Amino acid sequence: MAVVTQVLRSEWTKIRSVRSTVWTLGVAVVVTLALGVLICTLARHDFGSMTADRRVAFDPTNISFAGMGLGQLAMIVFGVLVVSNEYSTGMIRASLAAVPQRATFLSCKLLVATALVLVVGMATSFAAFFAGQAALGALRAHLGDPDVLRAVIGGGLYMTLIALFSMGIAAMLRSPMLSLGILMPFFFLISNILGNVSATRKIGRYLPDQAGQKIMQVVPRVADEVPYGPWGGLGIMVGWTVAALVGGFVVLKKRDA
Repeated sequence: MAVVTQVLRSEWTKIRSVRSTVWTLGVAVVVTLALGVLICTLARHDFGSMTADRRVAFDPTNISFAGMGLGQLAMIVFGVLVVSNEYSTGMIRASLAAVPQRATFLSCKLLVATALVLVVGMATSFAAFFAGQAALGALRAHLGDPDVLRAVIGGGLYMTLIALFSMGIAAMLRSPMLSLGILMPFFFLISNILGNVSATRKIGRYLPDQAGQKIMQVVPRVADEVPYGPWGGLGIMVGWTVAALVGGFVVLKKRDA
């Protein structure tokens, strides 16, 4: 137990002493809030010219998370840097020499990073909701409305899982450039293409980001044919994340530093 405590302290020191990891979390917060408020402000001014169908489908809670699409970019970078920085600098050899139990080493790293991201993600999600609703004015939703609290908490969980999934991929690939070179196109290009092309839409809806974002929806979308609900979508995202983390543990255990 004493060893685990020491490793946890060591990993916390690593994270807070590297400026790039701290800055990425700050960027995630600022981008999510700023873009969310901007989109909510535009939606408030545009609401009067919307068609009747669009007004029925208007989701004031979900629209306050509009900035999360770019905010998750910073979370991806954070997740990759937390794991792969030690490989790029060569520090991984010293770390594994100090902590030969590789499962303990990676578990402590993930535990510290996940706790930090969960706190930041939850704070960002609640702040984005309240700031967005203030920008929406009379169109706003309230935290006590049905399913709104679930969506806000889900926003924090979504950001946490995005970072955790990225950590698992980085643990498998061990290179920050390779990890980012795969994750960025995957989330910002491939996922959008598969989700918006009719021939591949049924595949795209099971990708981690598209499934996970379901938790932040309160008002069902028009002609929504997705076969799972908010928690089902989050469950799919959890499955992707667990698979990535298992892969990371296997690679760390079987490969040399």
